[in-house]
Parts: sequence; C-alpha cells; structure tokens
Amino acid sequence: MTDEIADFTTTTSANVDWDAEAAAFDDEPDHGLRDPEVRSAWARRLRAWLPERAGDLLDLGCGTGSLSLLAAEQGHHVTGVDRSPVMVALAREKLAGRDAAFLVGDAAAPPVGEQRFDTVLVRHVLWALPDPGRALRHWRDLLRPGGRLVLVEGVWGTLSPVGIPADRLTALVTPLAEEVRLERLSDEALLWGKDVADERYAVVALT
Repeated sequence: MTDEIADFTTTTSANVDWDAEAAAFDDEPDHGLRDPEVRSAWARRLRAWLPERAGDLLDLGCGTGSLSLLAAEQGHHVTGVDRSPVMVALAREKLAGRDAAFLVGDAAAPPVGEQRFDTVLVRHVLWALPDPGRALRHWRDLLRPGGRLVLVEGVWGTLSPVGIPADRLTALVTPLAEEVRLERLSDEALLWGKDVADERYAVVALT
C-alpha cells in the first residue's frame, strides 16, 4: 500500500523554503482564514471533527496556526508543530494569550516526548511525507485511548497529480482505528475561498 501511495506523492514540498513562504502564506483563503465566511466554514467543520469535550490537540504541520486558533477558540489546548521557525513564530504571535504552545520540529516525528493527545490534526502534510503509513502509525501512538486522527488531504493537479487519493488513505488508516469516517470536501467552495475541481477530503479516525 505504501508503494501505491508513493505514486501519488512528491518530494517537491520537502524542497520548499517554508521560511521564505511564511510571509505570504496567509494570503491563500484557506491558509489565513481572513475571510469571515471561509473562517466560519472551517470552524464548523472543526467543531464536527473534534471531540465535543475540550482536550489536548496536536496540530502537525501547523503553519501559521490558523486551524490551531480555531481549535483553541473551541476550548482545546493546542500544541502545534512545524519545521519552519518563521511559521512557528507567526503561529505564536497569532495565538498569543491562548492556551497553546508551538514547537519547531518534524511533523512525522514531532518533538513531544511522552505527551499524549486526544486529537492529532493534520492538514495537507501527509501527502508529502516519504512514508505515510509509518507516520500514521506513529501519530496513532501519540493518542490517548479513544483519541482521534483528523486528516485533511487531497489530490491536486491533472497532468501530474500529487497527493493521496481518499481510498488509499482510508485503507492505510482503517487497520489503526475502530471507526473511520470519510468526508468529501471538493464541493465546499467556502472552505477554499473558490470553486475547486480536484479531490479534497477529510478522514476522521476514532481509535
């Protein structure tokens, strides 16, 4: 299964200078969530995906912390991890005064020690990792009993598509969870600030 997924992944993301990209990162509607309607759409989705009871949430590849902020506003204690020090600095600034902490580190092996979480949230990160299956197993081990993985992914482009198709990610997650829910998001234009034609989805896995 890992070999199949590798056909849809790329190392391009690993070569991006995310520190250099940080200043303009929030200009994308679904990154900065500056449009109130886009922000509200993501807040509604998170409320449906995350536990009703506030808990400890690990946001991997957190970027500038936009989803971290929404989760914190819903009462969750957030730990964010990103490999870009500049992104982490912006996230810390964005969530100043909130119940949140941000660390510079690798999303595939986050530097959280023995800490365990109620939710691991990952958006548009898994597709770029060299071994998605291994990362998923590690993230599952970071959960407390009854915890959940919330994975937002997709396949982008037509001539040379990159990403992970929903059926392949679902197949990777299913052995790790008691329940797996797939939600298609391509038709939710408000989430992206525009109409999209590619595959976008979320997988919520309850362990």
